[in-house]
Amino acid sequence: MSITNQMTGGEALVTMLQAHGAGPMFGMGGFQLLPFYDAARRLGLDHHLINDERCAVFAADAYAKVSRRVGLVDATLGPGATNLVTGLVEALNAGSPLIAIVGDAQRDHAGKNMTQETDQVSILKPACKALLRIEAVHRIPEIMRYAFAIATSGKPGPVVVDVPEDVAHGLHGFSEGDFDVNPLHQCVPALRCRPEATLVDKVAGMISAAERPILLCGGGIHLSDACDAVTTFAEQNAIPVAHTMSGKGSIRCTSPLSAGLFGRYDRIANELIAASDCIIVAGCKLGEIATKRFTIPQRGQTLIHLDNVPEEMGRTFEPTIKLWGDAKLGLEDLTTALADKAQKQRSARADYLAEIPEKMQIWHDEVAADRLYSDETPVNMARLITELNKHLPDDGYLIADGGFAAHWGGLLFNCKKSRRSFVPDRGFASIGYGLPGAMGAQLADPEAVVVGLTGDGGFNMVLGELETARRMGLGVTVIVVNNAASGYVKALQHLMYGEGNYQSSDLAETNYAALAEAMGCHGIRVEQPQDLEPALKSAFRETRRPSVIDVMVTRDPARMLPAVDNRAVQVKKGDRVA
Repeated sequence: MSITNQMTGGEALVTMLQAHGAGPMFGMGGFQLLPFYDAARRLGLDHHLINDERCAVFAADAYAKVSRRVGLVDATLGPGATNLVTGLVEALNAGSPLIAIVGDAQRDHAGKNMTQETDQVSILKPACKALLRIEAVHRIPEIMRYAFAIATSGKPGPVVVDVPEDVAHGLHGFSEGDFDVNPLHQCVPALRCRPEATLVDKVAGMISAAERPILLCGGGIHLSDACDAVTTFAEQNAIPVAHTMSGKGSIRCTSPLSAGLFGRYDRIANELIAASDCIIVAGCKLGEIATKRFTIPQRGQTLIHLDNVPEEMGRTFEPTIKLWGDAKLGLEDLTTALADKAQKQRSARADYLAEIPEKMQIWHDEVAADRLYSDETPVNMARLITELNKHLPDDGYLIADGGFAAHWGGLLFNCKKSRRSFVPDRGFASIGYGLPGAMGAQLADPEAVVVGLTGDGGFNMVLGELETARRMGLGVTVIVVNNAASGYVKALQHLMYGEGNYQSSDLAETNYAALAEAMGCHGIRVEQPQDLEPALKSAFRETRRPSVIDVMVTRDPARMLPAVDNRAVQVKKGDRVA
């Protein structure tokens, strides 16, 4: 006779999360999910109250990006559920594995103007990989298993589990074994597929015959845990590597094979891509930013696209060969297929490879004095990132907000190891990610130094989460790029319409260091570039409470965008150059 264990739907949900080894979780409760919260208390689920549900998803998303484990959020019905949308789309586009548990109306009274009721299923469905509605308490284990499987398989993504009030409060006698789970679905990639062997051999032949091949890496490299495979493939076959913002860290930025960021902002990569006779794209969607509005690569170039999502291949650039498979396994298979030719390739491409560090050094020297090491006041953004490169530990993280915080970081920040130490929210590029993203990354790697880089506009959106971070005892450092403006918008207005023609892009001058101190956090205001080093060191010593470094940067919109290579900008009608 089987043993039954009667529990509420809320307790069954918590039990399934714990069976998957999941946590931490962020959310804000309501009546619909009260049994879930009560079970979280009794069973010891690692759950944290957030001040805004959008920030809950941002924190869970960054946790998932750093740990490759499933991020968790919950929300009550109505405004709680709809507040998740922006963060869910970030996770959907970026491929972050998330589970969002959302309370819904009591089914006996649904549609009768229940308090806060809306058609949240229709609102949330386009913002997630799948929306699963639980219609009976006894089906909770089955549906939660399916939710984790969807979130971690193929291209990972967020799954919303919609839980009516009566299901969360209802009772069922579960049997032994009902809560068994497959441990494969605790992290990504849960399942891997190899590309077709005959195509691997064909691609290997194309690579070995090329004189100037280049590898372009996107965020899929990190989802696949393929950084070691990238480094081995590149080093053994003498192939330089460029990356998107999300793909930064696919190879260490200090490697002589690293060509840096490609696309809208680059150092030397775009020139190398244009001259390449064999472009290998791995784990990259080739979207607008990466392709400089679909002008890189150029039509007619030889391109091999390796991705585990077949519909992404050919979406923006028709490849010569589509190599459908996991990035790690695909690169490993290519390395094996090229093994007998590797030494010959390294010899033949010696001069080509020598160009990479030489061009990088030329670029560095051209911008060093007046940008990277500038003593100007207000602080130059390039100098700020240079100081971060110098003082952030090798195993630290930079979490970059949307807007130009991500662009400056993507261009100039150096990942000193081949790992995901730069975490931008490029799935949706929403501002407000810097602080909650830093919180999620800190929970994913508690001993690491974590820095969130955000503009003052983005920081204004999420100030309430300073209280959350302080309550949780998180020693994150948040750098506020203070230009008293919605800087990216103001810079674009300047670029498009000329000096003085700005609309709704200025902010009030605010002392964010003083604000942080008032909230019980560590606040430092930096007005001179020589104060950056002591400010960073002071903040990094704070391991039990958040620090806010308020950095005064230029108010000149002509100097806000990350054009550190000092290119002349030509604006054409209908074009977007920044």
